[in-house]
Amino acid sequence: MTMIVILVAFVAIMLFCAGLAYPLLNDDAVHTRLARFAERPRSLEAMELEVPFSERVLRPMSQRMAGLMMKGNKNTDPRTLERQTSAIQARLNLAGNPHRWTPTDFVGVKGLFALLFGVLALVGVAIAGYTAMSFLAAIVGAIIGYIGPDLYLSRVIAARQHTIQKVLPDTIDLLVICVEAGLGFDSALTRVVQKSDNPLTVEFNRVLAEMRVGRPRRDALKEVIARTQVPDLANFISAILQAEQLGVSVTQVLAVQADQMRVLRRQRAEEAAMTAPLKMLFPMVFFIFPALCVVLMGPVWPTMANSGVSI
Repeated sequence: MTMIVILVAFVAIMLFCAGLAYPLLNDDAVHTRLARFAERPRSLEAMELEVPFSERVLRPMSQRMAGLMMKGNKNTDPRTLERQTSAIQARLNLAGNPHRWTPTDFVGVKGLFALLFGVLALVGVAIAGYTAMSFLAAIVGAIIGYIGPDLYLSRVIAARQHTIQKVLPDTIDLLVICVEAGLGFDSALTRVVQKSDNPLTVEFNRVLAEMRVGRPRRDALKEVIARTQVPDLANFISAILQAEQLGVSVTQVLAVQADQMRVLRRQRAEEAAMTAPLKMLFPMVFFIFPALCVVLMGPVWPTMANSGVSI
């Protein structure tokens, strides 16, 4: 009996000592969390290395290239330069500006690509042994590199406009549901922005942000038309603004617009289905029909050739 009591006492003392030593052997959760918010000051070099490569290297290079190109155009009229800058900024806005470029950055990127493609074409043709054509290849490569960013931007603009046109009917349906549930138009826009993530909701989120800083809703919505240039979205926003001006119920306008957008989507689907046979004609003529002729005429070709029959 005495041995059992001693054993129990020994185990209890060991557990007590382990409980006292556990916090010392493990990091305190509170101190660990506080350490995340109170990190040691980092060096300037470490902070610079955390910046993306495009921001550390490519953007300064593009800005320097743009500066050189602007120095070469000193004789250009300032009004012409301003119009060109406004046109570039408008195209960047249409593309959603995914890389946060300024017009200066875009011009610099075009210059960098022209220089890069020109040098690559020059070196490639010279290595291939056509030294006499290297200068011409450099010019062609520079032209391709210069217009490449414009082609990329045009493709991004087309893809963004197509996405906005595609998601617009569903977005209007969600707006109708929110407004019919008792929400105001601004609250319905907020709910749509929270539920979806696409270029259209990004534009609506910007509208809400501009309204929070005091900009009128009418002006904010008009800017969406200029930044997207999608006819369906322009018609929808114009109907909303006209209803607000005339005092018409927004719910009725949204319901009519939702029905109209569904009809337009169905008509576009039918139009695409009607053009499908024409698009399939050329692949069939150039790829399917020759192979089919080989399969059908191949077995009888030796017999026809031996008999002297000409096709």
